[in-house]
Amino acid sequence: MASAAEQLAANLSMSSFSKATELKKRIWFTLGALIVYRLGTYIPVPGVDATVMGQLLAQHQGGILGMFDMFTGGALGRMTVFALNIMPYISASIIIQLLSTALPSMEAMKKEGEAGRKKLNQYTRYLTVFIALFQAYGIAVGLENMTAHGASAVVAPGLFFILSCVVTLVGGTMFLMWLGEQITSRGVGNGISLIIFAGIVANLPNAMASLFELGRTGALSPVFVLVFLILAVGVLAFIVFMEQAQRRVVIQYPKRQVGNRMFGGDSTHMPLKVNTAGVIPPIFASSVLLIPVTISGFMNGHSMPGWLSVLGQQLGQGQPLYMLFYAAMIMFFSYFYAAVTFNPEETAENLRKQGGFIPGIRPGANTAAYFDKILSRLTTIGALYLVVVCLLPQILISKYNVPFYFGGTSLIIIVSVTIDTVTQVQSHLVAHQYQGLIGKQRRRSMRTNASQGVLNRR
Repeated sequence: MASAAEQLAANLSMSSFSKATELKKRIWFTLGALIVYRLGTYIPVPGVDATVMGQLLAQHQGGILGMFDMFTGGALGRMTVFALNIMPYISASIIIQLLSTALPSMEAMKKEGEAGRKKLNQYTRYLTVFIALFQAYGIAVGLENMTAHGASAVVAPGLFFILSCVVTLVGGTMFLMWLGEQITSRGVGNGISLIIFAGIVANLPNAMASLFELGRTGALSPVFVLVFLILAVGVLAFIVFMEQAQRRVVIQYPKRQVGNRMFGGDSTHMPLKVNTAGVIPPIFASSVLLIPVTISGFMNGHSMPGWLSVLGQQLGQGQPLYMLFYAAMIMFFSYFYAAVTFNPEETAENLRKQGGFIPGIRPGANTAAYFDKILSRLTTIGALYLVVVCLLPQILISKYNVPFYFGGTSLIIIVSVTIDTVTQVQSHLVAHQYQGLIGKQRRRSMRTNASQGVLNRR
Protein backbone atom coordinates (compact mmCIF):
# COMPACT_ATOMS: atom_id res chain seq x y z
CA MET A 1 0.00 0.00 0.00
CA ALA A 2 1.35 3.43 -0.95
CA SER A 3 2.25 5.85 1.81
CA ALA A 4 0.57 9.21 2.25
CA ALA A 5 3.59 10.97 0.74
CA GLU A 6 3.55 8.69 -2.31
CA GLN A 7 -0.19 9.23 -2.79
CA LEU A 8 0.32 12.97 -2.53
CA ALA A 9 3.21 12.88 -5.02
CA ALA A 10 1.06 10.92 -7.48
CA ASN A 11 -1.54 13.71 -7.44
CA LEU A 12 0.96 16.40 -8.43
CA SER A 13 0.11 18.26 -11.63
CA MET A 14 1.07 21.35 -13.61
CA SER A 15 -1.49 23.38 -11.66
CA SER A 16 0.27 22.55 -8.39
CA PHE A 17 3.60 23.40 -10.04
CA SER A 18 2.31 26.79 -11.18
CA LYS A 19 1.29 27.62 -7.61
CA ALA A 20 4.68 26.67 -6.15
CA THR A 21 6.28 30.13 -6.39
CA GLU A 22 9.22 29.17 -4.17
CA LEU A 23 10.08 26.23 -6.43
CA LYS A 24 9.92 28.42 -9.55
CA LYS A 25 12.35 30.87 -7.93
CA ARG A 26 14.72 28.00 -7.19
CA ILE A 27 14.53 26.72 -10.77
CA TRP A 28 15.20 30.17 -12.23
CA PHE A 29 18.14 30.65 -9.86
CA THR A 30 19.57 27.27 -10.91
CA LEU A 31 19.22 28.07 -14.61
CA GLY A 32 20.88 31.46 -14.09
CA ALA A 33 23.79 29.89 -12.21
CA LEU A 34 24.31 27.29 -14.93
CA ILE A 35 24.29 30.01 -17.59
CA VAL A 36 27.01 31.85 -15.65
CA TYR A 37 29.00 28.61 -15.56
CA ARG A 38 28.67 28.06 -19.30
CA LEU A 39 29.74 31.64 -20.02
CA GLY A 40 32.84 31.10 -17.89
CA THR A 41 33.85 28.11 -20.01
CA TYR A 42 34.54 30.54 -22.87
CA ILE A 43 36.74 33.03 -20.96
CA PRO A 44 40.33 32.05 -21.88
CA VAL A 45 43.31 31.90 -19.55
CA PRO A 46 45.66 34.83 -20.34
CA GLY A 47 48.66 33.94 -22.48
CA VAL A 48 47.37 30.67 -24.02
CA ASP A 49 47.04 30.14 -27.77
CA ALA A 50 43.57 28.64 -28.24
CA THR A 51 44.36 27.30 -31.73
CA VAL A 52 47.35 25.30 -30.52
CA MET A 53 45.31 23.98 -27.57
CA GLY A 54 42.64 22.70 -29.95
CA GLN A 55 45.28 20.86 -31.99
CA LEU A 56 46.83 19.35 -28.85
CA LEU A 57 43.46 18.13 -27.61
CA ALA A 58 42.77 16.50 -30.98
CA GLN A 59 46.08 14.64 -30.70
CA HIS A 60 45.35 13.38 -27.16
CA GLN A 61 41.58 12.89 -27.47
CA GLY A 62 41.85 9.27 -26.38
CA GLY A 63 43.90 10.09 -23.29
CA ILE A 64 43.06 11.51 -19.93
CA LEU A 65 42.77 14.98 -21.48
CA GLY A 66 39.81 13.84 -23.56
CA MET A 67 38.02 12.38 -20.55
CA PHE A 68 38.48 15.46 -18.36
CA ASP A 69 37.59 17.78 -21.24
CA MET A 70 34.27 15.93 -21.38
CA PHE A 71 33.65 16.58 -17.67
CA THR A 72 34.59 20.26 -18.03
CA GLY A 73 32.25 20.84 -20.96
CA GLY A 74 35.10 21.72 -23.34
CA ALA A 75 36.66 24.23 -20.93
CA LEU A 76 39.93 22.27 -20.73
CA GLY A 77 40.28 22.04 -24.49
CA ARG A 78 39.74 25.80 -24.79
CA MET A 79 41.90 26.36 -21.66
CA THR A 80 39.48 28.73 -20.00
CA VAL A 81 39.17 29.94 -16.40
CA PHE A 82 37.04 26.87 -15.56
CA ALA A 83 39.52 24.39 -17.09
CA LEU A 84 39.87 22.52 -13.78
CA ASN A 85 36.11 22.60 -13.35
CA ILE A 86 34.87 21.17 -10.06
CA MET A 87 37.08 18.05 -10.23
CA PRO A 88 39.47 19.16 -7.41
CA TYR A 89 36.47 19.55 -5.10
CA ILE A 90 35.18 16.08 -6.01
CA SER A 91 38.63 14.57 -5.39
CA ALA A 92 38.84 16.36 -2.04
CA SER A 93 35.35 15.19 -1.06
CA ILE A 94 36.23 11.57 -1.83
CA ILE A 95 39.51 11.80 0.12
CA ILE A 96 37.78 13.35 3.16
CA GLN A 97 35.07 10.71 2.98
CA LEU A 98 37.64 7.94 2.94
CA LEU A 99 39.61 9.52 5.79
CA SER A 100 36.46 9.95 7.88
CA THR A 101 36.06 6.18 7.68
CA ALA A 102 39.72 5.24 8.22
CA LEU A 103 40.71 7.75 10.94
CA PRO A 104 38.93 7.45 14.33
CA SER A 105 39.20 11.20 15.03
CA MET A 106 37.47 12.16 11.78
CA GLU A 107 34.95 9.35 12.21
CA ALA A 108 34.02 10.80 15.61
CA MET A 109 33.76 14.23 14.00
CA LYS A 110 31.32 12.83 11.44
CA LYS A 111 29.10 11.58 14.28
CA GLU A 112 28.91 15.03 15.95
CA GLY A 113 26.02 16.06 13.74
CA GLU A 114 25.79 19.51 12.17
CA ALA A 115 28.91 20.86 13.89
CA GLY A 116 31.00 17.90 12.70
CA ARG A 117 29.62 18.19 9.18
CA LYS A 118 30.65 21.87 9.03
CA LYS A 119 34.18 21.00 10.11
CA LEU A 120 34.46 18.28 7.47
CA ASN A 121 33.15 20.68 4.82
CA GLN A 122 35.79 23.21 5.86
CA TYR A 123 38.52 20.58 5.59
CA THR A 124 37.18 19.68 2.15
CA ARG A 125 37.49 23.30 1.02
CA TYR A 126 41.07 23.56 2.26
CA LEU A 127 41.99 20.32 0.53
CA THR A 128 40.29 21.57 -2.64
CA VAL A 129 42.56 24.63 -2.68
CA PHE A 130 45.64 22.45 -2.23
CA ILE A 131 44.65 20.02 -5.00
CA ALA A 132 43.70 22.87 -7.33
CA LEU A 133 47.06 24.59 -6.71
CA PHE A 134 48.91 21.37 -7.50
CA GLN A 135 46.91 20.67 -10.66
CA ALA A 136 47.02 24.29 -11.86
CA TYR A 137 50.80 24.43 -11.46
CA GLY A 138 51.15 21.15 -13.34
CA ILE A 139 48.97 22.47 -16.18
CA ALA A 140 50.90 25.76 -16.33
CA VAL A 141 54.27 24.02 -16.53
CA GLY A 142 52.92 21.47 -18.99
CA LEU A 143 51.52 24.18 -21.26
CA GLU A 144 54.95 25.79 -21.59
CA ASN A 145 56.35 22.48 -22.87
CA MET A 146 53.49 21.72 -25.27
CA THR A 147 53.83 22.37 -28.98
CA ALA A 148 51.73 21.51 -32.01
CA HIS A 149 53.16 21.79 -35.54
CA GLY A 150 56.09 23.77 -34.18
CA ALA A 151 53.90 26.35 -32.39
CA SER A 152 53.95 26.74 -28.60
CA ALA A 153 50.74 26.67 -26.60
CA VAL A 154 51.93 29.65 -24.52
CA VAL A 155 52.44 33.05 -26.10
CA ALA A 156 54.98 34.35 -23.54
CA PRO A 157 56.38 31.62 -21.27
CA GLY A 158 57.86 32.58 -17.96
CA LEU A 159 57.22 33.06 -14.26
CA PHE A 160 54.49 35.64 -14.84
CA PHE A 161 52.52 33.23 -17.03
CA ILE A 162 52.80 30.42 -14.46
CA LEU A 163 51.64 32.72 -11.66
CA SER A 164 48.73 34.17 -13.65
CA CYS A 165 47.67 30.72 -14.88
CA VAL A 166 47.70 29.21 -11.38
CA VAL A 167 45.74 32.11 -9.88
CA THR A 168 43.20 32.04 -12.71
CA LEU A 169 42.59 28.29 -12.61
CA VAL A 170 42.41 28.07 -8.80
CA GLY A 171 40.10 31.08 -8.70
CA GLY A 172 37.83 29.47 -11.30
CA THR A 173 37.61 26.25 -9.29
CA MET A 174 36.83 28.08 -6.04
CA PHE A 175 34.15 30.13 -7.80
CA LEU A 176 32.55 26.95 -9.15
CA MET A 177 32.67 25.39 -5.69
CA TRP A 178 30.86 28.44 -4.28
CA LEU A 179 28.40 28.41 -7.20
CA GLY A 180 27.63 24.74 -6.59
CA GLU A 181 26.96 25.39 -2.91
CA GLN A 182 24.63 28.25 -3.85
CA ILE A 183 22.70 25.99 -6.22
CA THR A 184 22.39 23.42 -3.43
CA SER A 185 21.10 25.93 -0.86
CA ARG A 186 19.13 28.36 -3.04
CA GLY A 187 18.39 26.24 -6.12
CA VAL A 188 16.94 22.80 -6.67
CA GLY A 189 19.89 21.08 -4.96
CA ASN A 190 22.78 18.84 -6.13
CA GLY A 191 24.77 21.89 -7.23
CA ILE A 192 28.10 20.14 -7.83
CA SER A 193 26.45 17.33 -9.79
CA LEU A 194 24.46 19.78 -11.89
CA ILE A 195 27.63 21.63 -12.90
CA ILE A 196 29.20 18.40 -14.19
CA PHE A 197 25.87 17.47 -15.81
CA ALA A 198 25.69 20.82 -17.62
CA GLY A 199 29.23 20.41 -18.94
CA ILE A 200 28.52 16.98 -20.41
CA VAL A 201 25.10 17.83 -21.85
CA ALA A 202 26.40 21.05 -23.43
CA ASN A 203 28.59 19.03 -25.79
CA LEU A 204 26.07 16.30 -26.61
CA PRO A 205 24.68 18.24 -29.62
CA ASN A 206 28.19 18.38 -31.12
CA ALA A 207 28.59 14.65 -30.52
CA MET A 208 25.26 13.96 -32.24
CA ALA A 209 26.26 16.21 -35.13
CA SER A 210 29.56 14.33 -35.46
CA LEU A 211 27.70 11.02 -35.51
CA PHE A 212 25.32 12.14 -38.24
CA GLU A 213 28.21 13.64 -40.19
CA LEU A 214 29.97 10.27 -40.14
CA GLY A 215 26.79 8.72 -41.49
CA ARG A 216 26.41 11.40 -44.18
CA THR A 217 29.97 11.07 -45.45
CA GLY A 218 29.74 7.27 -45.56
CA ALA A 219 32.23 6.61 -42.76
CA LEU A 220 29.35 4.90 -40.96
CA SER A 221 26.44 3.25 -42.72
CA PRO A 222 22.97 4.75 -42.14
CA VAL A 223 21.80 1.38 -40.86
CA PHE A 224 24.54 1.39 -38.24
CA VAL A 225 23.62 4.93 -37.16
CA LEU A 226 19.97 3.87 -36.74
CA VAL A 227 20.95 0.72 -34.82
CA PHE A 228 23.28 2.77 -32.65
CA LEU A 229 20.54 5.24 -31.73
CA ILE A 230 18.17 2.39 -30.84
CA LEU A 231 20.93 0.78 -28.79
CA ALA A 232 21.61 4.09 -27.03
CA VAL A 233 17.94 4.40 -26.04
CA GLY A 234 17.99 0.82 -24.76
CA VAL A 235 21.16 1.45 -22.74
CA LEU A 236 19.63 4.59 -21.23
CA ALA A 237 16.52 2.66 -20.21
CA PHE A 238 18.72 -0.04 -18.67
CA ILE A 239 20.74 2.59 -16.75
CA VAL A 240 17.55 4.20 -15.43
CA PHE A 241 16.28 0.82 -14.26
CA MET A 242 19.54 -0.11 -12.53
CA GLU A 243 20.04 3.30 -10.91
CA GLN A 244 16.58 3.10 -9.36
CA ALA A 245 16.82 -0.59 -8.43
CA GLN A 246 17.11 -1.30 -4.72
CA ARG A 247 16.80 -4.10 -2.22
CA ARG A 248 14.30 -3.26 0.54
CA VAL A 249 15.23 -4.89 3.83
CA VAL A 250 12.16 -5.21 6.09
CA ILE A 251 12.64 -3.63 9.54
CA GLN A 252 10.22 -4.47 12.36
CA TYR A 253 9.79 -2.44 15.56
CA PRO A 254 8.32 -4.25 18.59
CA LYS A 255 5.17 -3.15 20.39
CA ARG A 256 5.46 -1.54 23.80
CA GLN A 257 2.81 -0.61 26.33
CA VAL A 258 2.75 2.79 28.02
CA GLY A 259 -0.05 2.88 30.56
CA ASN A 260 -3.15 1.58 28.87
CA ARG A 261 -1.98 2.36 25.36
CA MET A 262 0.11 0.31 22.92
CA PHE A 263 2.83 1.95 20.83
CA GLY A 264 5.11 0.66 18.08
CA GLY A 265 4.67 -2.52 16.16
CA ASP A 266 5.30 -0.68 12.90
CA SER A 267 7.01 -2.28 9.94
CA THR A 268 9.19 -0.28 7.56
CA HIS A 269 12.05 -1.00 5.16
CA MET A 270 15.68 0.04 4.64
CA PRO A 271 16.43 0.66 0.93
CA LEU A 272 19.83 -0.52 -0.30
CA LYS A 273 20.75 0.56 -3.83
CA VAL A 274 21.99 -2.04 -6.26
CA ASN A 275 24.64 0.37 -7.57
CA THR A 276 25.97 1.45 -4.18
CA ALA A 277 29.20 2.98 -5.51
CA GLY A 278 27.54 5.13 -8.17
CA VAL A 279 29.75 6.52 -10.93
CA ILE A 280 32.95 6.64 -8.84
CA PRO A 281 34.43 3.26 -9.99
CA PRO A 282 34.39 4.06 -13.75
CA ILE A 283 35.93 7.49 -13.15
CA PHE A 284 38.73 6.08 -10.99
CA ALA A 285 39.37 3.17 -13.36
CA SER A 286 39.47 5.42 -16.43
CA SER A 287 41.83 7.88 -14.74
CA VAL A 288 44.29 5.18 -13.68
CA LEU A 289 44.31 3.33 -17.01
CA LEU A 290 44.67 6.46 -19.15
CA ILE A 291 47.79 7.71 -17.35
CA PRO A 292 50.26 5.50 -19.35
CA VAL A 293 48.55 6.44 -22.62
CA THR A 294 48.74 10.14 -21.81
CA ILE A 295 52.40 9.99 -20.74
CA SER A 296 53.26 8.09 -23.92
CA GLY A 297 51.47 10.68 -26.04
CA PHE A 298 53.15 13.63 -24.35
CA MET A 299 56.65 12.16 -24.62
CA ASN A 300 56.11 11.05 -28.23
CA GLY A 301 58.24 7.96 -27.65
CA HIS A 302 61.39 9.96 -26.70
CA SER A 303 63.24 9.61 -23.39
CA MET A 304 60.80 6.96 -22.27
CA PRO A 305 61.47 3.38 -21.10
CA GLY A 306 60.56 0.72 -23.61
CA TRP A 307 58.25 -1.09 -21.21
CA LEU A 308 56.25 2.09 -20.67
CA SER A 309 55.87 2.59 -24.41
CA VAL A 310 54.64 -0.98 -24.87
CA LEU A 311 52.31 -0.65 -21.88
CA GLY A 312 50.88 2.57 -23.31
CA GLN A 313 50.15 0.82 -26.60
CA GLN A 314 48.56 -2.23 -24.97
CA LEU A 315 46.43 -0.04 -22.70
CA GLY A 316 45.06 2.01 -25.57
CA GLN A 317 41.28 2.23 -25.82
CA GLY A 318 39.82 -0.83 -27.50
CA GLN A 319 42.81 -3.07 -26.82
CA PRO A 320 42.04 -6.43 -25.14
CA LEU A 321 44.40 -5.69 -22.21
CA TYR A 322 42.69 -2.33 -21.68
CA MET A 323 39.26 -3.96 -21.62
CA LEU A 324 40.44 -6.61 -19.16
CA PHE A 325 42.07 -4.17 -16.76
CA TYR A 326 39.18 -1.71 -17.10
CA ALA A 327 36.64 -4.35 -16.06
CA ALA A 328 38.88 -5.59 -13.21
CA MET A 329 39.44 -2.10 -11.81
CA ILE A 330 35.74 -1.23 -11.99
CA MET A 331 35.01 -4.36 -9.96
CA PHE A 332 37.76 -3.50 -7.46
CA PHE A 333 36.71 0.11 -6.93
CA SER A 334 33.05 -0.92 -6.66
CA TYR A 335 33.81 -3.26 -3.75
CA PHE A 336 36.26 -0.82 -2.19
CA TYR A 337 33.91 2.17 -2.29
CA ALA A 338 30.92 0.13 -1.10
CA ALA A 339 32.96 -1.18 1.85
CA VAL A 340 34.04 2.35 2.75
CA THR A 341 30.63 4.01 2.54
CA PHE A 342 28.50 1.31 4.23
CA ASN A 343 29.45 -0.19 7.60
CA PRO A 344 27.31 -3.29 8.41
CA GLU A 345 28.39 -3.38 12.08
CA GLU A 346 27.55 0.28 12.65
CA THR A 347 24.21 -0.04 10.86
CA ALA A 348 23.27 -3.12 12.89
CA GLU A 349 24.25 -1.39 16.14
CA ASN A 350 22.19 1.73 15.33
CA LEU A 351 19.24 -0.48 14.45
CA ARG A 352 19.56 -2.34 17.76
CA LYS A 353 19.67 0.93 19.73
CA GLN A 354 16.47 2.07 18.03
CA GLY A 355 14.74 -1.18 18.98
CA GLY A 356 14.36 -2.40 15.41
CA PHE A 357 15.18 -5.82 14.07
CA ILE A 358 15.00 -7.85 10.86
CA PRO A 359 12.35 -10.59 11.07
CA GLY A 360 14.06 -13.95 11.49
CA ILE A 361 17.49 -12.39 12.21
CA ARG A 362 18.82 -11.87 15.73
CA PRO A 363 20.02 -8.31 16.53
CA GLY A 364 23.74 -7.62 16.79
CA ALA A 365 26.37 -9.71 15.01
CA ASN A 366 23.84 -11.80 13.06
CA THR A 367 22.22 -8.65 11.68
CA ALA A 368 25.63 -7.25 10.69
CA ALA A 369 26.47 -10.51 8.90
CA TYR A 370 23.11 -10.39 7.12
CA PHE A 371 23.76 -6.81 5.94
CA ASP A 372 27.25 -7.80 4.78
CA LYS A 373 25.85 -10.72 2.80
CA ILE A 374 23.25 -8.53 1.08
CA LEU A 375 25.78 -5.78 0.38
CA SER A 376 28.21 -8.26 -1.22
CA ARG A 377 25.53 -9.55 -3.57
CA LEU A 378 24.28 -6.09 -4.48
CA THR A 379 27.82 -4.84 -5.08
CA THR A 380 28.51 -7.77 -7.41
CA ILE A 381 25.39 -7.03 -9.45
CA GLY A 382 26.15 -3.29 -9.48
CA ALA A 383 29.77 -3.84 -10.52
CA LEU A 384 28.77 -6.15 -13.39
CA TYR A 385 26.22 -3.55 -14.51
CA LEU A 386 28.93 -0.86 -14.57
CA VAL A 387 31.27 -3.13 -16.50
CA VAL A 388 28.65 -3.83 -19.19
CA VAL A 389 27.59 -0.19 -19.53
CA CYS A 390 31.17 1.09 -19.68
CA LEU A 391 32.68 -1.56 -21.97
CA LEU A 392 29.92 -1.49 -24.60
CA PRO A 393 30.53 2.18 -25.55
CA GLN A 394 34.31 1.56 -25.48
CA ILE A 395 33.88 -1.14 -28.12
CA LEU A 396 31.80 1.20 -30.29
CA ILE A 397 34.31 4.02 -29.81
CA SER A 398 37.33 1.88 -30.75
CA LYS A 399 35.74 -0.09 -33.60
CA TYR A 400 33.45 2.48 -35.22
CA ASN A 401 34.88 5.84 -34.08
CA VAL A 402 31.69 6.82 -32.27
CA PRO A 403 32.06 10.25 -30.52
CA PHE A 404 33.65 10.00 -27.07
CA TYR A 405 30.74 11.74 -25.36
CA PHE A 406 28.67 8.59 -25.70
CA GLY A 407 30.90 6.86 -23.13
CA GLY A 408 29.29 4.84 -20.36
CA THR A 409 30.55 7.15 -17.60
CA SER A 410 28.91 10.21 -19.14
CA LEU A 411 25.61 8.34 -19.65
CA ILE A 412 25.55 7.18 -16.02
CA ILE A 413 26.25 10.75 -14.81
CA ILE A 414 23.47 12.16 -17.00
CA VAL A 415 20.91 9.61 -15.82
CA SER A 416 21.89 9.81 -12.13
CA VAL A 417 21.80 13.61 -11.97
CA THR A 418 18.53 13.75 -13.90
CA ILE A 419 16.88 11.29 -11.50
CA ASP A 420 18.20 13.16 -8.44
CA THR A 421 17.07 16.54 -9.81
CA VAL A 422 13.57 15.28 -10.61
CA THR A 423 13.38 13.81 -7.11
CA GLN A 424 14.43 17.14 -5.60
CA VAL A 425 11.80 19.03 -7.63
CA GLN A 426 9.16 16.52 -6.61
CA SER A 427 10.11 16.84 -2.93
CA HIS A 428 9.72 20.63 -3.17
CA LEU A 429 6.28 20.17 -4.74
CA VAL A 430 5.27 17.71 -2.02
CA ALA A 431 6.46 20.16 0.65
CA HIS A 432 4.41 22.90 -1.02
CA GLN A 433 1.35 20.62 -1.01
CA TYR A 434 1.86 19.84 2.68
CA GLN A 435 2.19 23.55 3.49
CA GLY A 436 -1.05 24.20 1.64
CA LEU A 437 -2.85 21.46 3.58
CA ILE A 438 -1.48 22.76 6.89
CA GLY A 439 -2.55 26.31 5.99
CA LYS A 440 -6.08 25.16 5.15
CA GLN A 441 -6.29 23.23 8.42
CA ARG A 442 -5.15 26.26 10.40
CA ARG A 443 -7.67 28.55 8.69
CA ARG A 444 -10.42 25.97 9.32
CA SER A 445 -9.45 25.76 13.00
CA MET A 446 -9.46 29.55 13.30
CA ARG A 447 -12.93 29.74 11.78
CA THR A 448 -14.14 26.96 14.08
CA ASN A 449 -12.71 28.69 17.13
CA ALA A 450 -14.18 31.99 16.08
CA SER A 451 -17.62 30.42 15.59
CA GLN A 452 -17.35 28.68 18.96
CA GLY A 453 -16.45 32.00 20.60
CA VAL A 454 -19.52 33.69 19.12
CA LEU A 455 -21.74 30.88 20.39
CA ASN A 456 -20.23 31.11 23.85
CA ARG A 457 -20.84 34.87 23.99
CA ARG A 458 -24.44 34.29 23.07
